[in-house]
Amino acid sequence: MWKTKNSLNNEILKYFLLFSFLILGILWLFQFLFFNSFYKNQKINDITVVTNKIVKNQNKNNFEDIVNNLAFDKSVCIEIVDNNYYSLYRSAFFGKGCFSNNESTRNYKFDFISNDYDQKTYELLNEKFNNKTIVSATKLNDNKYAFINTSIDPVDGTVSLIRKELIVISIIIIVLSFILAYFISNYIANPIKNINNKAKELAKGNFNINFSNTNNILEIKELSETLNYTKNELNKTEELRRDLMANVSHDLKTPLTMIKAYAEMAKDLHSNNQEKQTEDMETIMKETDRLTILVNDILTLSKLETLTEELEITEFDLIELINEIIKKYEVLKEQENYTFNFIHKSKKVLIKADKKRLAQVIYNLINNAINYTGDDNTVTIKITTKENILVEIIDTGKGIKEEDIPYIWNKYYKNKKKHKRNLIGTGLGLSIVKNILENHHYKYGVKSKKDKGSNFYFIIPKEM
Repeated sequence: MWKTKNSLNNEILKYFLLFSFLILGILWLFQFLFFNSFYKNQKINDITVVTNKIVKNQNKNNFEDIVNNLAFDKSVCIEIVDNNYYSLYRSAFFGKGCFSNNESTRNYKFDFISNDYDQKTYELLNEKFNNKTIVSATKLNDNKYAFINTSIDPVDGTVSLIRKELIVISIIIIVLSFILAYFISNYIANPIKNINNKAKELAKGNFNINFSNTNNILEIKELSETLNYTKNELNKTEELRRDLMANVSHDLKTPLTMIKAYAEMAKDLHSNNQEKQTEDMETIMKETDRLTILVNDILTLSKLETLTEELEITEFDLIELINEIIKKYEVLKEQENYTFNFIHKSKKVLIKADKKRLAQVIYNLINNAINYTGDDNTVTIKITTKENILVEIIDTGKGIKEEDIPYIWNKYYKNKKKHKRNLIGTGLGLSIVKNILENHHYKYGVKSKKDKGSNFYFIIPKEM
């Protein structure tokens, strides 16, 4: 597991070891550079505590017991003398900090008593043990003085023991770092490796994999959920791509077949029949127009999706635009008995938008309503102007299933994939509508109920 360079396992091990060495470095640095200073400060603090307690308890009957206990607890030597340098009391504890009664001892006592100091600290060399010693002298009253001394050099045995313990601790920490790094890296890295391997399968087009795992790390769970969502969306995209190819092929093949068939009839069967030949030519022109519309829709959708064409924003009357569009359906009114209801209260609704593109939106939504409206062949266009401008195109068809609504804006999406030739349009209309409205930053959607038709709408903010 440690062979792969820059693997997650190696990175976790590296950072665990770096952290461990940092902690050990601080411990060893403290041991060699700051331990003596720390020890000295601690001893000075101990002497201060002892001095305060001696001053506080000097008149108690059990004073000697108090002094002995303090000397033992704090590892200090305590001596009480009078102004003639006579020792009234000496503690029973004798450590390396205790002075013998020699000339150097008398020197600092003489200095303190003769100068009548209240308190003074001396730092001396104890010749008996050859160690630095600190002495705190305190005047208790006019005839009593306390001298408290202790070594400020750490005891060699104690230092040696601490260093041995530090070596053992260092080894334990390094070993634990390896062990923890191994288990933590497995806990974190193995699910990620598993996800990575599945992602490679997904990249090859295998949509049957599942990224779910039992790991409780939030980020890994979220990554798994995101990849599962991505897989599902890619699967849908792949299905839509296959459907798009099949449907475009179908829509191209049908008019091409008809063009060829009618051209052959015009040439071979109706060459001497001017009336039939004219009908054949009209059919060929209609199918050619259908092909042209399909190619134009594909090109339009490509431009919209790649944002290669900027919007041309102008001010125009929306009511007038919709009336112009409805006039284009006069043939359907006459030949197919279609009814187009245009409901609006305002005589004029001025908006700022790309007129050409917004006309395409309304045209495509009306085409969609024509293709899916009910037996009454009725399409309603409604404009409501309140806080914003609401444009609705309503049909009376079978409606759209709720689970299908999120996908109807996709190219060539058909319920249950039943592709049929549209009466009007190419099957790309709603996808073009979606892209144009999103480029305008308009809200849009559809409300639909089974057997009660569909209501496609978009909202134009008035401030725009």
